[in-house]
Amino acid sequence: MRNGASHKNPVLCKYLADIHYIRFINCLILKTSLADKLLETELITQLERENILQKQPISIHWDLRSLLYLGVLLVTTAIGILIYKNIDSIGHDALLMIIAVLMCGCFAWCFKNAKGYRPTKLNDTSIWSDYILLTGCLLLLTLIAYLQFQYEFFGNRWGLALFIPMILLFITAYYFDHIGVLSLAITNLAAWAGIAITPTKLLDENDFSEERVMFTGVALGILLIVLATFSIRKNIKAHFAFTYKNFGINLFFISMLAILFYYEQIYLLSFLIFSVAAWFVYKACIKSSTYLLVMTILYFYIGLSYVAVRMLSFDSEAGLYSIILYFILSGIGLIMVFKNLQKKIKVQ
Repeated sequence: MRNGASHKNPVLCKYLADIHYIRFINCLILKTSLADKLLETELITQLERENILQKQPISIHWDLRSLLYLGVLLVTTAIGILIYKNIDSIGHDALLMIIAVLMCGCFAWCFKNAKGYRPTKLNDTSIWSDYILLTGCLLLLTLIAYLQFQYEFFGNRWGLALFIPMILLFITAYYFDHIGVLSLAITNLAAWAGIAITPTKLLDENDFSEERVMFTGVALGILLIVLATFSIRKNIKAHFAFTYKNFGINLFFISMLAILFYYEQIYLLSFLIFSVAAWFVYKACIKSSTYLLVMTILYFYIGLSYVAVRMLSFDSEAGLYSIILYFILSGIGLIMVFKNLQKKIKVQ
């Protein structure tokens, strides 16, 4: 048959149209039958039945994925509770062996079904492999934490106890193309940076340096944003960029707010730097992510409100009324900003 002949054959076109029509009627009959059964068993009301028949089917893909993630979390939590309650009867060595065997089983399954590393997104991965891999990574963290706390496997080198699983998690995330494992790796990176910049002596004396932690958070946030840009430009797991930006932007602004609150003498200078950074993030996210855009506006509003309250005085009655008036007007202004933002997003 020549190219395009199927489109010129009226008999064939009518046959295909009849097939599609029959399928549509069958789906409608099945949908009506199910709705009637739900109504008879009083699981739904008449109004809900009409809504079911009028509306298109709703995808429960993300609902199922959320339940599976919850299942993985419950399994790993149950293992932790088992360790805590039966540590004396089972023994440390036996528990370590059980965790190690389960972890190796999870990774063996994933390597057996892996498609190999590719710099682009893997669309043909098994959903079960994703959750088994996440379980294996959580068991890996449990195993290393158990070894350190019980046997002091790494001695006083707490940074090393966090650095090794961090590297393993990053390698696993990139090899298996798993965003959930990448989130674990980034969290581990933040924990490692917080430990690495704090001297061991201060840890032993339970005296943490707020300045170190705050500035490390700013540096780490910038690093994650740079990694997101690098991923997109080099096309190396470009879909990881949003996760990097999500962690980076939130960590950066939280740390900047902490600096703004902590250094009261130079709060205006801190707010100026904070505002410039918020403007750049706003311009970068205006066409890419509504979520990050909203978060940036909220962070800026918190910083602006802090400066406004600092400049207005609580000592006088007029200052107190000014603060109340500020929050009323700024709240209205924030609503207007979000409405205007919604219009811009619809236009784009």
